[in-house]
Amino acid sequence: MLKSLKNKFFKKPQADKSGNGLFATVEELIEQKQYVSYLKNFHHRLAVSRQAGDVKSAFKGRGIELEELRAYNYGDDVRDIDWRVTARKLAPFTRLYAEEKDREIYVLLDLSPYMVFGTRKELKSVAAAKIAALIGWLCLENKDRFGLYLFSGTQSHLFKPSNSRGGMIAMLKKISAYTKNILQSPTAPASGQAESVSVPLKVLSKVIKGQATVFVISDFSDFSDDLQKDLAHLSRKCRVFCIDVFDALEEHAPQAGEYMVSSGDGKSLIFNTTSKAYRTEYQDYFIARRQKVRDFCLRFGARYLEVMTGADLHKQLKIF
Repeated sequence: MLKSLKNKFFKKPQADKSGNGLFATVEELIEQKQYVSYLKNFHHRLAVSRQAGDVKSAFKGRGIELEELRAYNYGDDVRDIDWRVTARKLAPFTRLYAEEKDREIYVLLDLSPYMVFGTRKELKSVAAAKIAALIGWLCLENKDRFGLYLFSGTQSHLFKPSNSRGGMIAMLKKISAYTKNILQSPTAPASGQAESVSVPLKVLSKVIKGQATVFVISDFSDFSDDLQKDLAHLSRKCRVFCIDVFDALEEHAPQAGEYMVSSGDGKSLIFNTTSKAYRTEYQDYFIARRQKVRDFCLRFGARYLEVMTGADLHKQLKIF
């Protein structure tokens, strides 16, 4: 009895394992491992490395052994369409092949100031960090080599592909540190000080020697011509997946009323959304921005996936 009272009133307070949606803690990133099983039944094709592995990867690709047939999905390679089944079912079907290769997989994680935004559950930067961790745990479980390129606009850090738990934990610690650091200076740096995501894309194009797969996790808010050029160049060399992270407020316009917001230079602004025409224009703007990225991916053979903050991330990652 005395021991229980002592523990109740005098025990040391436990550290908070949650970043409250403002930053990603190491514990939260480690917890993403529990969702790996949700992704193992989803399919996509990835490029393979030259090293042979001893297990079949959940990442299906172009190999020798036929894994299964399934309905054609947006972004599938037309070379894998089974035309006989398509003619019989009157709908396109795709062949999936099992690979027994060790894969080299990179994640380019965009944690620039533009990702420090969110109105539901967590910031876009936190959601992106969790997605990167989830991909890393999936690679680790399937003995694929996982590499990470962290980018904050002014700083970057490259982890070479590895397949060890120690290496994975080191990556998660660095991700957590980056999500905390960007909170200290969330506004966009002055013109000329911040780098574009095209910079790490150039680096990856030089670093990756053989075939690999690259996941670009970003909100693609700055989808400039230079970024498109570098992304297209990387797509010709690697299998590229663009994961577009956006907030619910970027899906639907806010309700009619007046809102105060802070601009990038620290000033407060008030904008009025009572006009129906304004709300329509607002919503169309974000739809058009995501459509631009989607059309680009379709043109250059990259896969595209939208992920909205506030909803279960693993349930939206049906690209796997």
